[in-house]
Amino acid sequence: MLETETVLDRRRLRRSVSFWRAAGIAGLALAIGALSFGGDKLDALSGKKQIARIAIDGMISEDRDQLKMLKEIADAENVSGVLLYINSPGGTTTGGEALYEGLRELSKKKPLVAQFGTVAASAGYIVGLATDHIVARGNTITGSVGVIVQWPEFVQLLDKFGVKVNEVKSGPLKASPSPFEPLTEGGRKVTEGMVADGFKWFLGLVETRRGIKPAEVQGLVDGRIFSGREALAAKLVDQIGGEDEAVAWLKDVKKIDKDAKVVDWKPKSSESRFGLGLGSLTSRAIGAVFGADAGQLANRLFNSGSFSTLGLDGLLSVWHPSEK
Repeated sequence: MLETETVLDRRRLRRSVSFWRAAGIAGLALAIGALSFGGDKLDALSGKKQIARIAIDGMISEDRDQLKMLKEIADAENVSGVLLYINSPGGTTTGGEALYEGLRELSKKKPLVAQFGTVAASAGYIVGLATDHIVARGNTITGSVGVIVQWPEFVQLLDKFGVKVNEVKSGPLKASPSPFEPLTEGGRKVTEGMVADGFKWFLGLVETRRGIKPAEVQGLVDGRIFSGREALAAKLVDQIGGEDEAVAWLKDVKKIDKDAKVVDWKPKSSESRFGLGLGSLTSRAIGAVFGADAGQLANRLFNSGSFSTLGLDGLLSVWHPSEK
């Protein structure tokens, strides 16, 4: 009799241990799933209304994952509005253009408000233009409307080392401007034409979205920067404040759900790709001439500090203070 009860107790104990083990594994799986799924997706399942917060930090370039995320936000029924936090000195003009167009498409379904951080200049300001309302701090650095092309010229440096770069190209303007040859008059005219075309497009955005004549704002067409207070006076922004004011505008003016909470949305991380711009090509060339270590050093130089713009591909809409 005792042996039978002992056997039964052991079986019950095994079943209990098995149950709690399975429950523990299931709980762990749910926790991992929740972390990987993201709070925004969990709120979508629950049906809770939210304000999607998108952060635009640092240098702007075209990001396919980011653009895909904008489409997901547009289709998310639980997202009532979008808060765009911008803290960027700018970036590539095409990157700003792509993000601007993606946000304008998003605005057809959701109200958008921008909150400017420390700096929202050049392409950073382009992105702000895509929203319905812009809130800036009183000391936010903004404006810097314009386009720039920069490249290094290594001709004299290579001459000192007795290095000559040979090339065969289909026409005199192919691969011009180049860091390995002096700028020709033809190359300068082509580059100036591209800059002028990009600048005209940028000014058109300001005029259309802000309802002002750029030429009537002192210094705007010259590419100057403005403080948030100066930008408000020039009608480049709509309000002085921070996130609270931006959220209040969505709830009071756009009448979104008063209980909607702010939830961060982030794009999936993109794999780093080796660029094909002037900075990247120059780094490759230096590596070929002086060795792999020199090439890696040049690549780090072009993508950091004062030379950060050299690592970007294409025309730039970026503000950075003079180092002179």
